[in-house]
Amino acid sequence: MAELDEAVAVCFVVRIDDESLGSFNSCDGLSVEFSVEQHEEGGNNGMVWQLPTRVKYSNVKLSRPVTKDSAKILKWISGMAGGIKRKTAVIEARTLEGSVITSWSLTGVVPVRWSGPQLSLDSPKVAVETLELAHHGFLSSVR
Repeated sequence: MAELDEAVAVCFVVRIDDESLGSFNSCDGLSVEFSVEQHEEGGNNGMVWQLPTRVKYSNVKLSRPVTKDSAKILKWISGMAGGIKRKTAVIEARTLEGSVITSWSLTGVVPVRWSGPQLSLDSPKVAVETLELAHHGFLSSVR
């Protein structure tokens, strides 16, 4: 049972070029898709060649309740007013005790969208922010 417990992540700690953005409670979009072109070879009716062509990486969406770390995101985004510079990001999945389960390193990271909380006195809810990142792929990490 202990092995299964290790795979349950309760937070995702994010760093952009070694600057911490804090922890998030939701991480969606860590995926890669390979486009495949089919090629039928003349005289060979027994198979169709599957040739990989393009690699597409999904945007990563991170969400969390608004905290004091929210200012770190806005500082990073406002720093891009002088020009967009791609960064490297590391996302670590951690347990309740803070142990790292696994991590993903992303290259060529830029923010795509940040959305702040919807504030209303009529329906009090937890104030949530979402950060969406585009990237150029995964870096291999050796531990």
